Parts: sequence; structure tokens; C-alpha cells
Amino acid sequence: MTQPPHDEPTADGPEDLRRQVEQTRHELGETVEALAAKTDVKARAQEKATALKEQAGSTAAQLSEQARAKAAGAAHLLEEKVPAPVKDTAAAAAVQVRAKAGQAEQLWQDKAPRQVRDHRGALIGAAVALTVAYLLLRRGRK
Repeated sequence: MTQPPHDEPTADGPEDLRRQVEQTRHELGETVEALAAKTDVKARAQEKATALKEQAGSTAAQLSEQARAKAAGAAHLLEEKVPAPVKDTAAAAAVQVRAKAGQAEQLWQDKAPRQVRDHRGALIGAAVALTVAYLLLRRGRK
């Protein structure tokens, strides 16, 4: 006959033995479930992918916030360093650019194909940014 493990007491009667068998079955079921979960590669890969996705989102949010803070600091520093005549010139150029952008918008509405007009906001923004940069660079060389 086999002897019981040292950490389990022996059964005093049939009811005690049934209870021990039920407990052992329960523990064995939990062990089998744990082993099955470890062998489910697809589920483990999905869990890992979800964790990595959450981590990437968190990191992206942190980096985005840092970039905004640095951009605000750089803009403030630039505001302090740029002389008043340059600021006035830039403001006048911005007014001119807005006026030309309004004219370009109207022309755009009249002549551009529909597929191109659907993306007009991004295109106009890029054109305005390029125009302002060109004007500032041209004025800086004089």
C-alpha cells in the first residue's frame, strides 16, 4: 500500500476520504487549467500584443506631451529674442498671406477638381506655411 504524503493527514473515515478526493480533484483541475493556459500560444501572444500596444500608447502620449512643452518653450524663447521690427514685418506678412490665402481659397473652390478639394485644408495650410517661411527668410536676408 502507498503511504500518504507527510503534509496530508490520513483519512479517519469514508467521508473524510471523499472530502480529500474532492479536494485533490479540484486542485488537479486547477493545475490542468493552468497548464492549458500556458500552452495556448495564440492567447498568450494576444495578451502580449495588447500589453505592448498599451505601453506604446502610453509612451507616445508622454513623448507628445514633451514635444508640446518643448515647442511652447522654443516659441516663447523665439518671441523674446526676435526684435520688434521683425515681429512687425512678420505680422504684416501674415496679413498679406491671409489675404492671398482667401483669394487662393476662392480660386480653389472655383477651379479645383472635387477629389483635390476634399483635401484642401491640408494643402492650403502647407501653402500658407511655405509662403510665411519664404517671406521670413527673404526678409531675414535683407
